[in-house]
Amino acid sequence: MTDAPANAYLGIDIGSISTKGVIVDADRAIVARSYLWTEGNPTDAARRVVADLGAQIDRDAVRVRAVGTTGSARRLVGAMLGAAVVKNEITAHAVGTTYLHPDVRTILEIGGQDSKIICVEGGIAVDYAMNTLCAAGTGAFLSSQAARLGVEVEEFGAIALASKRPANIAARCTVFAESDLVHKIQVGYAREDIIAGLCRAVASNYLNNVGKGKKIVAPVVFQGGVSKNAGVVRAFEDMLGIDVLVDPDGHLMGAFGVALLAAEAVAAAGADAAGMGRDGIAGAASRSAGGEAFDFDAVGDFAFKTREIECAKCANHCEIICVYRDDQLIDSWGNRCDQGAVRAG
Repeated sequence: MTDAPANAYLGIDIGSISTKGVIVDADRAIVARSYLWTEGNPTDAARRVVADLGAQIDRDAVRVRAVGTTGSARRLVGAMLGAAVVKNEITAHAVGTTYLHPDVRTILEIGGQDSKIICVEGGIAVDYAMNTLCAAGTGAFLSSQAARLGVEVEEFGAIALASKRPANIAARCTVFAESDLVHKIQVGYAREDIIAGLCRAVASNYLNNVGKGKKIVAPVVFQGGVSKNAGVVRAFEDMLGIDVLVDPDGHLMGAFGVALLAAEAVAAAGADAAGMGRDGIAGAASRSAGGEAFDFDAVGDFAFKTREIECAKCANHCEIICVYRDDQLIDSWGNRCDQGAVRAG
């Protein structure tokens, strides 16, 4: 008699720059990790991450019972993967971080093109803010300046820590910062001082924009891809005057949080015969309630397309996004009233 497969749950965070994925086991420990570039194609990136995760586990011994998605393309990829949970980044990051760090009070997150701050009390997110227009406080800004300097952005942290006198780089916006960077190069500033100044510019821009008006209280956890940059971590610690914790899996925290929510959805589906996923998606949780596991191989077998239609049934003129799998409508969103609802067949 063979042992029954162990239950597991998959979370995927689809961002504009990178797509992250994890698989957690029944004890909520991460057993597989993936971090790949989105490259402007979230569905293909999701396929590649899912394939990467599937290759890291013994599929005969592990059964993925539910999938959760978050990030900028969460609805699209959620429909593609039959997600049980589709949640925004604030919720996903808060759930994942408070699970690993129950005493956290402030979450700083900086990704490739966006950043956010989440204020926590008693394990609950009570306030948050996200960047709007300026990208000077994000990873994309550091990447572009690394290219200008001829340095790999992964080397920025170690180089910045060698600086004794960081250059004062204007941090108001990307345009000003780049202009100031060129000036500092022309007048002969040391490379490490310029790079340290860029790291401080990112932290300063973040605190003056995303963190403006927010009470930053310790313990502070810093996550997102930029959290791997030791120069930015040091800049935050100097400016805040407190220690900043960087979790080894901080860049995967959105995926981890939504994987935890997918596990919760399965538990709820066990008590609810309908097994409807959160946000109204009947996905992997409802299937797995009857014992069906997530099929890694089937993800690549379908052709997914999105179409945008404008509803003219009322004055809202909503732009409705429809997702098709092999020309069959599987999900839609964007309507602000029932008149614009597009039903899957």
